[in-house]
Amino acid sequence: MKDLVISKETTERAVVVGLITPRQPEGKVNEYLDELEFLADTAGGEVVKRFTQKVDTPNSATFVGKGKLEEIKEYVEKNDIGMVIFDDDLSTKQIANIEKELQVKILDRSSLILDIFAKRAQTATAKTQVELAQYQYLLPRLTRMWTHLERQKGGIGMRGPGETQIETDRRIIKRRIAWLKDQLSDIDRQKTLQRKNRGKLTRVALVGYTNVGKSTLMNLLSKSEVFAENKLFATLDTTVRKVIIDNLPFLLTDTVGFIRKLPTNLVESFKSTLDEVRDADLLVHVVDISHPQFEEQIEVVNKTLAEVCGSADKPMIMVFNKIDAYSHVAKDEDDLTPRSRENIPLEELKQTWMNRLGSGDCVFISAKRGLNIDELKQRIYAKAKEIHMERFPYNDFLFQKYDDLGETQADS
Repeated sequence: MKDLVISKETTERAVVVGLITPRQPEGKVNEYLDELEFLADTAGGEVVKRFTQKVDTPNSATFVGKGKLEEIKEYVEKNDIGMVIFDDDLSTKQIANIEKELQVKILDRSSLILDIFAKRAQTATAKTQVELAQYQYLLPRLTRMWTHLERQKGGIGMRGPGETQIETDRRIIKRRIAWLKDQLSDIDRQKTLQRKNRGKLTRVALVGYTNVGKSTLMNLLSKSEVFAENKLFATLDTTVRKVIIDNLPFLLTDTVGFIRKLPTNLVESFKSTLDEVRDADLLVHVVDISHPQFEEQIEVVNKTLAEVCGSADKPMIMVFNKIDAYSHVAKDEDDLTPRSRENIPLEELKQTWMNRLGSGDCVFISAKRGLNIDELKQRIYAKAKEIHMERFPYNDFLFQKYDDLGETQADS
């Protein structure tokens, strides 16, 4: 497991590697590598070069071809590179072969994300979830890493006669995984009880891709101080706050962000966190409209919600954040090439999405600068009130009283 940890004291120089295939064109690969570089930066690394290769399928032995591996090796040796990061998951065989050839640390996308989660985890719950995901990732890769694991987990005295070291460590890891699963089962029961004890208040959950501004928005709406940073996965632990808009109280939850190619083990480990999304009455899907691939990020989040959380049909408000950072390049009149997202003015983009989703389910804000936050509050209030009235129809007279009072005050 030490192989996964990137030192906080020193910045490790790294290169990233991706494959261009018939299913993954060059433009898409560059987008993925941009994100991989951001992941490496979040983990404390410095990416100095990227390598791509066009192939039909990954090489089963070394992921990239022999010539490309030689090219990477030459660059690594000449430029003091300590780490090579691959954008796709590598098999045990591939990791061993690449390490033997390059003689530096080899990471894939999953191991890098796991390392970031390990650093970001603050509470006992998050640490347990991450540790479980790490062990599940490491178990099939013990042929390469068993010596580190045995020293850390104390396999001395636990071997049976004639049992090999790797078999011993596999048994130790399986026991640890079973124990961690039991711990998370207890946590799940506690979380379920906590949710029941919150009563019948309407539950609103902030969801979205990582680094879109959910925590910043949480701080604005709840007047709290949830940690927010311009890094991927700044928030791992679920935060729940009671919020009151006008006369309506509800619970607001900030959740862990999603990302492309999120490790399956990590999703399973964070089940108790995702339960907050499953139990929510209303989802507020936050989108970074300034990101060039924000529409793909929307698809990733919707797919994850449908497959993992079973939340595809829940009421949802789309919140397009970071309008202050949005930019576009106007096309010349004689430019006959098709328009791309980069050529569309913000106002036109607003109108497109409002027509598609409905003006009541779509709002454009800047959480950082506090732009249009009152409009968002009214959107949430209207949806939360509708849910509340379905649950407590006898409260209608109370809302009417407050609404009449508001109108009277406004008239006066």
